[in-house]
Amino acid sequence: MTGQNRRKIDQVLDPGFVGDLGALGLGELRRRHEVCSDLDVELSFYRRMLHGRLDLLSFEMRRRRGEESRTLMEALPEILAGDTEPLPPRPVGESRALSLEAPDLPPVGRREADRALSDDFLARISGLSDAELEETGFRLAAAEEAISRQRRLVFDALDAIQSELAARYRRGAADPAESIEG
Repeated sequence: MTGQNRRKIDQVLDPGFVGDLGALGLGELRRRHEVCSDLDVELSFYRRMLHGRLDLLSFEMRRRRGEESRTLMEALPEILAGDTEPLPPRPVGESRALSLEAPDLPPVGRREADRALSDDFLARISGLSDAELEETGFRLAAAEEAISRQRRLVFDALDAIQSELAARYRRGAADPAESIEG
């Protein structure tokens, strides 16, 4: 597999990425684990950004219906501090380290989420028609759904890789004290 010239998501979605994990060397298995972990952070970041925009859009729509009396600027701190969707449940004993730093993202325009996030609707939100707000909401929701689907597939690949690593640790074929990344 030539993963160097392909996006991480394309590498992970390739059936060969988790095809015969038992035949891979430990270094390659760990590299694939790192690809999945990095991609999980990237996709999680995109989802958080999309959820924030959807929350802002939802507030503006409620405000227009008369369900909110505050301006968007007045409510902004509360909106941005709102609860986010939790990660999917993990089996007992398994966890993922969460990163608080923004990942290095690919250039804007390479995926639907980039296009949705590059839209300047936030600067124009009060001037948009109700139809334009609705269309923006559909576009953001579609991008979030696509990212969520990809993230679930990344979780599946990561789980398969972690299972193979765990099997090797149990057999003594790998040292769990060594770093996953190397």
